[in-house]
Amino acid sequence: MMEKERIKKESKEKQTRKLPGEGLSRRNFFKYMGAGIATYFVWSDYLGATLISGQEEGHPVADQLSSWIHLSASGEVTVFTGKVEVGQNIRTSLTQVVAEELFLPVSSITLIMGDTQLTPYDRGTYGSLTTPQMAPILRKAAANLREILLDEARQEWKLGTVSLQVEQGTVRHPQNGKRLAYADLANGKKLLQQMDDNVPTIDPSGWRVAGTSVPKVNGREFITGKHRYVSDMVLPDMRYGKVLRPPVQGARLKALNTEKAAAMPGVQLVREGDFVGVTAKDTRTAAMALASIEADWERPPQVSGDRLFEHLLQTADNGKAVSSQVSNAFDSAAHQVQQDFEVQYIAHVPLEPRAGLARWSSDGLLEVWTGTQRPFGVQEELERTFQLSKDKVRVYMPDTGSGYGGKHTGEAGIEAARLSKATGQPVKVNWTREEEFKWAYFRPAGLIKVRGAADKSGILSWEFHNYNSGGAGIDLPYAAAHKHQEYHRADSPLRQGSYRALASTANIFAIESTINDLAGKVGADPLQFRLNNLNDKRLIAVIEAAAEAFGWNSRRPDTQHGFGMACGAVKGGFVATFAEISVHPQSRELKIIKAVTAFECGAIINPRHLESQVSGCVLQGLGGALFESVAFNEGDISNAFLSSYRVPRFKDVPEMKVILVDRKDLPSSGAGEAPIVCIAPAIRNAIDDAVGIRINRLPMLPAGIVPEA
Repeated sequence: MMEKERIKKESKEKQTRKLPGEGLSRRNFFKYMGAGIATYFVWSDYLGATLISGQEEGHPVADQLSSWIHLSASGEVTVFTGKVEVGQNIRTSLTQVVAEELFLPVSSITLIMGDTQLTPYDRGTYGSLTTPQMAPILRKAAANLREILLDEARQEWKLGTVSLQVEQGTVRHPQNGKRLAYADLANGKKLLQQMDDNVPTIDPSGWRVAGTSVPKVNGREFITGKHRYVSDMVLPDMRYGKVLRPPVQGARLKALNTEKAAAMPGVQLVREGDFVGVTAKDTRTAAMALASIEADWERPPQVSGDRLFEHLLQTADNGKAVSSQVSNAFDSAAHQVQQDFEVQYIAHVPLEPRAGLARWSSDGLLEVWTGTQRPFGVQEELERTFQLSKDKVRVYMPDTGSGYGGKHTGEAGIEAARLSKATGQPVKVNWTREEEFKWAYFRPAGLIKVRGAADKSGILSWEFHNYNSGGAGIDLPYAAAHKHQEYHRADSPLRQGSYRALASTANIFAIESTINDLAGKVGADPLQFRLNNLNDKRLIAVIEAAAEAFGWNSRRPDTQHGFGMACGAVKGGFVATFAEISVHPQSRELKIIKAVTAFECGAIINPRHLESQVSGCVLQGLGGALFESVAFNEGDISNAFLSSYRVPRFKDVPEMKVILVDRKDLPSSGAGEAPIVCIAPAIRNAIDDAVGIRINRLPMLPAGIVPEA
């Protein structure tokens, strides 16, 4: 009985526990934290349009004073950022750079993220931009605060400009050894300081907190289950919502019968045009009510999967004319490769499906909790949906279970808000796994056409056309005498959007496969051929590091075994992956034996977590390389379950090794995307090495069987 009571008590605490600043305006937050030092500054040149943009009323913007850090009278340091945590562990790395400049332990700093009322406006957590853009801002803010504290100590001790030492949240007197705690220096003072962009920061070579494998902030809460995802959250008088979905995207509602649902005790029906939903006191009742609704839909004409690439080519823009130099160099070359690559749609498959919780207050304030990579973007969606002013919409983003570029939009939060407004009570909407598959957007499919020519001296001609999947990663990193590369927009049959590394995965797959084939045509070693045609020293460095760790030149693979490699540079990250595979002589089953990846993204902030990021990218990349593909017919997704949509399993995981190249002489870049792009072409080239089969499609082997020649 006592154990049951304990569990009940913990459950109640979990439901009612507030996050720092939850429910408080920014002004009231500082009252709550107590008087202290807050730094404010203008950062117009550094931020640029990619992070902070125009006329965001009520939020700090590029040409206004903005607040990023606060020191309370009790010595608590609170840092604010519009970036969000979706499993990439930026909560830890951003806290580290602040702790480094303030000479504090990570545990003494609270980072508030993605709260549209407390944090500076931010366009979103995507594009591997958090580390290169936000880390320097917070580092400068912390360094400015440190200098303010030092000035306060000098004034307190009447020391003039003498140098002082800072350690563990205190400032030490240079002669008598007396100390002043940060809290003592902040107590009773309200200081507004403009940011000094030239403030000295600690050089990476002297890092003691940054650059180390600090454990994950709040990691224990995730392990013990204390962390509240949106799907866990409960508000007083909350109801559970379900939304009626059409059979395919774009279908229009023709007829509706809700009699059975309306007759169910405690069920409330909501209809606004084609939007139909139900709420109930529990999820089971809401699901039963939704299942009882009879709906007739008008389905628009749709393109089926077997016509996908034909459709993309037919609907693509014509683009620019290819120069005669490119064409003539190709036609006159002795060694040519001309081939097409097909890339299927794939789903994000986040660990946590979308969830939204909404509450309207009596004064018209809308609060929404949802897992999103763009809380301010969701705020803007809610403003448009309900015709509200910005100050009437607040979005909270609790640390969320992965996004991979798939959570830029706020569907679940908007649905919860619509149901909540109609019923007058808080409503939570949790998407099912099937809904996540069918109604989220996909990584774009694409058709890529490549023509390349080379001789022993190098690449003579390069012509590259991407239809639909995107232009990211399209630039050839190798020297070529003549080249033409172009992205052609096309009509997408399915809803598509951002995915980890965007189109770089597709484009680098085609580039690295074709480069490998050109090396074979001229009789060159694939590794040496790449090195001979590269000028980028950072890319060369990761290739050489991975090759040495892999043992590329130490032995050649046995019969039916193959070696393959690929490299690429994406958003400030430089990566090379080497793979060893085997093909069973009878069953033709593929086995990935080993994968070695070298990665460089400037100065490393947290080695252990960076290694996890690289490993996670490679493992996720295995799915898109080998198995993952969205099956659809006239708009209907037929494999919208994990039982039918194949993702990597434990038995698919090869022996893995990650080599981190730490460049303390270079600024830190993001690492959430680049390492995913090379595993597919490395495997493809290893299969070619083993059995002479070149597979120019993604996924390569949905059934795991290598075809015969």
